[in-house]
Amino acid sequence: MNPSWLDAQMTALRSAFEADRLPHALLIHDASGGSGGDWLARWIARLVLRTNADQHPDLMVVQPIDDSKQIRIEQVRELAAELALTSHQGGYKVGLLTPADAFNRFTANALLKTLEEPPPRTLLILVASVPSRLPATILSRCQRIVVRSPKREESVQWLERNVGKGDWNAVLDTLGEAPLLAATADLSTIPQLGGETRRTLEELERGEADPSATAEAWSRSELALRLHCFENWLTDRIRRQSTPPGFSAEMRAGTHLQGPSAVLNIRGLFELVDGVRDLKLQLDSPINRSLALESLLRRLKIRT
Repeated sequence: MNPSWLDAQMTALRSAFEADRLPHALLIHDASGGSGGDWLARWIARLVLRTNADQHPDLMVVQPIDDSKQIRIEQVRELAAELALTSHQGGYKVGLLTPADAFNRFTANALLKTLEEPPPRTLLILVASVPSRLPATILSRCQRIVVRSPKREESVQWLERNVGKGDWNAVLDTLGEAPLLAATADLSTIPQLGGETRRTLEELERGEADPSATAEAWSRSELALRLHCFENWLTDRIRRQSTPPGFSAEMRAGTHLQGPSAVLNIRGLFELVDGVRDLKLQLDSPINRSLALESLLRRLKIRT
């Protein structure tokens, strides 16, 4: 079932396509990483390819392969070569890259030429949760579409209709307002793991837990999921304490959070969010996970 919170974007995109005003490159900003950015990208591909199927000879999907967290330069070069060929069915050729913020600078540079000189009847769709990680040269050549995070009630209703009954509030507390990600979650483990992770983060913030022991334990058990929970815990903390209410994952202005409990520098919190995201992208590389995580956890303790 279509995510209802994407209706406005779908209507605008359909109108642009029918009026032949669709740009050659779109950047879908899905801040939560699970509010429907990938779903919308595939919907756009089906729209322009005039098909109801996700498999089509003129659709090329580029995403990290195997256990990698990054899109490789060879994948982008292969995409560019394929897009330069005549379409199989005489219409559009579509390249879908997700997550685009998993590019390194070499991959981004390899894509830039295609963005600068796109072949006729070509559409590139990039999906990213943190567009600021992309070079300005890429951002300036894409039309951005923002996917809003649905309200909790919308998320729960969508999940109940499409997946079934469950403790969806507990799952979303762990994963954030990301119902499409929650739809693939393990309902038997995530609520318990999320609750335990959040309690530990609060203890670390108060100086009541050991960062070294926590990092060692987490690095051996569900680290990727715990990092996702860590990121959402940080962003939710900023959102709840910001004045006026509201939050943007791209926000970097301001010095301190507002409110009676605002004692941490807001830039420091955003740096922590970035650090968690960086570690998530490096999980497949030969790094000392425990040491890298410990350095992040040690920055949590409230400064008085």
